[in-house]
Amino acid sequence: MTGAHEVETSARIVHCDEWARGPGASLRCGLRDLDAEAAIVVLADGPNLDPRAVDRMIDAWREGAGAALAATYDGANRSHPVLLTRSEWTEVPDEGARALDVTLVPCEDLTPPGDVDMP
Repeated sequence: MTGAHEVETSARIVHCDEWARGPGASLRCGLRDLDAEAAIVVLADGPNLDPRAVDRMIDAWREGAGAALAATYDGANRSHPVLLTRSEWTEVPDEGARALDVTLVPCEDLTPPGDVDMP
């Protein structure tokens, strides 16, 4: 998605005029252009994301775990990846998806994605 910054890439770009409203507004912009029943949301600064966590989220959703799911690596705190079904996409508030009520999907046996923040 673009908003505050323009980028050069061969990937499909979704421009978000509402980016200044917050990260949730940017996420809603990206989601609204998808042709899918659900989306997996990950952060670009989580370099250690285990692909099995993505598989686990999809499996939990297919087994009926809920419309908004988040991985947990300690049994209590939500992390990434997050799975949101189409019915949740318009519910993401401007402050971001963290404000949504989610069902935690256990991933304690996997390495957390990490968080690398650099200027």
